[in-house]
Amino acid sequence: MSTEQWIITVGEGTCGIAAGAPEITDLLKKRFPEATFQSVGCVGMCHREVMVEITDPAGKKFLWGNLTKKNLPKVVQFHRGTGDLPAALLIRSSDDPNAEGGKYLAMQTRIALRNVGQLNPTSLEQYRARGGYAAIGKILRSGMTPEAVIEEVKTAKIRGRGGAGFPTATKWGFARNAPGEVKYLICNGDEGDPGAFMDRSLLEGDPHSVLEGMLIAAYAIGASKGYAYIRAEYPLAVEYFGKAIADARAAGLLGHGILGTSFDFDVRIKEGAGAFVCGEETALMASIEGERGMPRIRPPFPAIKGLFGKPTIINNVETLANLPWIIDNGGAAYAAIGTPGSSGTKVFALAGAVARGGLVEVPMGVTIRHVIEGVGGGSASNRPLKAVQLGGPSGGCIPERLFDTPIEYEAINATGAIMGSGGMVVTDSKSCMVDLARYFLEFTQNESCGKCTFCRIGTLRMKEILTRICDGEGTMADIETLEELAPRIKTATLCGLGQTAPNPVLTTLKYFRDEYIAHVQEKRCPGGVCKGLITHTIQNDKCTGCSICQRYCPVNAIAGTLKQPDSWVIDQKICINCGMCVEVCNPDAILAA
Repeated sequence: MSTEQWIITVGEGTCGIAAGAPEITDLLKKRFPEATFQSVGCVGMCHREVMVEITDPAGKKFLWGNLTKKNLPKVVQFHRGTGDLPAALLIRSSDDPNAEGGKYLAMQTRIALRNVGQLNPTSLEQYRARGGYAAIGKILRSGMTPEAVIEEVKTAKIRGRGGAGFPTATKWGFARNAPGEVKYLICNGDEGDPGAFMDRSLLEGDPHSVLEGMLIAAYAIGASKGYAYIRAEYPLAVEYFGKAIADARAAGLLGHGILGTSFDFDVRIKEGAGAFVCGEETALMASIEGERGMPRIRPPFPAIKGLFGKPTIINNVETLANLPWIIDNGGAAYAAIGTPGSSGTKVFALAGAVARGGLVEVPMGVTIRHVIEGVGGGSASNRPLKAVQLGGPSGGCIPERLFDTPIEYEAINATGAIMGSGGMVVTDSKSCMVDLARYFLEFTQNESCGKCTFCRIGTLRMKEILTRICDGEGTMADIETLEELAPRIKTATLCGLGQTAPNPVLTTLKYFRDEYIAHVQEKRCPGGVCKGLITHTIQNDKCTGCSICQRYCPVNAIAGTLKQPDSWVIDQKICINCGMCVEVCNPDAILAA
């Protein structure tokens, strides 16, 4: 169908903005002054930002990626008929819908992300045009009871997507049956895992779906008040969700007498200050109440006595985004996706040594390998993949040989990792698993609220031991101490942060014990990462004598004669093992071992 006008859609989520989307938009507006422009969230292909879709007057669509101010003229010239097709920049088109972008999306099943990248996140009208708020309308206008809503969600078998995987309907039932006229519904958008950006992308790209999910959950449990707890480091998510609240309230979709019924519910945003521990529900509630975010003893559980002492349900952003689809399509349709014990889909943030980093959504039950090597395109460096850290600092390290493990809660738990909120940090053969464990242990140690002795002091001692091992000063007794401390920390701490903090250490010891032994007994880092255990040397048979390593060396430790490969050496007395020479050496002539 002819559009008879140019329509230009720009991906302006955080990743797109960081890659330079605003500048590209400004340049396109100068070259296509007659066009209609639209901003959308990230479609998930963060590795191809800046992304722009151009629909020409004939109605043909062209999705372009990796745009910069240098290559943009080629795209403009092609559309103006004065240049050839810049194929390297084209992701897909109406003429070739099964190109890279089509294949990337074909390997996914999008429910939570169904609208992300497809609409302007600040437009209530566009959300409603795609069926938005039909689910809450169906509930209220058909006279569907709260119990019937809970039953539909029970039929869907959806489990909480925030980490623990507790059945959503069961949790709702506790709050629904709890006595009290005032109940609260909280959206947990305090996403703190390194390498995770699922919640941020949903809140930036489709805030109304999360808000509609909150309405459905609030109706089911009998809540009249709600909070969206969003970390302040997500300013775009805070802004867009705030606009969604205001627009929904103005349209009678929020507040008193929603859609002309007796259902009352309103939402406020609480910005988190970046404390990882506030992802734990009791610490999160303390933060909303104006207290320091520290976990509380349970029971009583929040569903019985939560925020301000009232029954409270806390649902993750992704969980809430699934709810409108479940009500629209039925719980049985959702349960038909995935596996009997892990239904539906799961959103993952792919980061690290993977070719196609970004956001993906796949059916439960597919393998880790499908996500990393299929959707993610495998290794970014062409080096062999070594492992994936799944579940963030609370998760564990799964080796490549277990990549055929299905993505199911119990199957992932059996490896020693956890599903978590969905962060996947991929590593290749150049990574050091001891250093990776040290990084995550340092993160959780820094983020500990300090309330529990074993979490406060135990994680510190584990970090000190791992640092010693990475520095080449570890002993076999240190490995034994790590294995002794870990179970004590897991069993003697109050909240999930402390209980899961040892997981990265335990899983790397389980699957990569040989690397620990190499650090301790051989004083060698197999990944060539730990500075105290590596020496940089030039392999003269591979060297071209180009001198680039010398130019980038920050301490002038490299000497030689231009174009004379045999003359190049590194002075070990001066070298600080920063690794810069390895990074810039084109023929890989510098060995770190």
